[in-house]
Amino acid sequence: MAELILEAQDVEFEYPDGTKALKGVSLSIEKGKKIAILGSNGAGKSTLFLHFNGILRPKRGMVRFAGQDVRYNHSSLMELRKKVGIVFQDPDSQLFSASVLQEISFGPLNLGLTEEQVLQRVQQAMAATGITELQDKPTHALSYGQKKRVSIADILAMEPMVIICDEPTAWLDPKHTIQVMELLNGISRQGTTVILSTHDVDIAYSWADYIFVMSDGRVVGEGIPERVFQDEGLLRQADLAQPWLVEIYHEFKQQGWLAKGVPVPRTKGELLELLKRDTPGQALVVSG
Repeated sequence: MAELILEAQDVEFEYPDGTKALKGVSLSIEKGKKIAILGSNGAGKSTLFLHFNGILRPKRGMVRFAGQDVRYNHSSLMELRKKVGIVFQDPDSQLFSASVLQEISFGPLNLGLTEEQVLQRVQQAMAATGITELQDKPTHALSYGQKKRVSIADILAMEPMVIICDEPTAWLDPKHTIQVMELLNGISRQGTTVILSTHDVDIAYSWADYIFVMSDGRVVGEGIPERVFQDEGLLRQADLAQPWLVEIYHEFKQQGWLAKGVPVPRTKGELLELLKRDTPGQALVVSG
């Protein structure tokens, strides 16, 4: 049986202005998986993330970490936040120290580590995010993409079990988008559970192991990417488009260029491999 790292059970939350952001959200996240949470603005994604490390407390329902109910006393929350780190959508809301080195050192210093241990963690986090040469730069002088990397390094230096990224590629150009997603893949390969929200269905489709779809404060669908993005009713309900790979897959099948049993590709490379298996204009035949 799969080991669960985070769970929400019938979570409801209402902001002071009366906005009901979560309306009975239930979901379970497996340890070590790459999880994408999709939905339009106002669906409740960011609010849910703030529940996962105890910044917000449910009005009803409960959140569980590693099989234990989240407790909201100071010491329990401090322990939770060592293990569940959030990278916010806007890095300027997260960065506050004068230099990159000071910024990334802040979290580990508060863990009571020795100076040597802190420096080792900071150097590892900077190397993993490709920002070692920026260590003496003032954070306010960095580009937006560099700030994104520093904000991820902030959390990596804490060595969490779960890293949550709220729209990690928002406002990034294609080059920096690829770099950030490769970075998150590397983090995942180290065994860390990675959860992200995104409006980019192409990224979610190719990257995630499992997807949750939210709409109006509720989870309205979930499953592996191939299943979620072929559910046209679910996509309409959540105002999501199909990834271009899925659209092309169905178009090629209609044209007879792909045989009925050919699985939908997850990446451009997989699609090209399928097309290479036969001559153009002929249906591909699946062996076995």
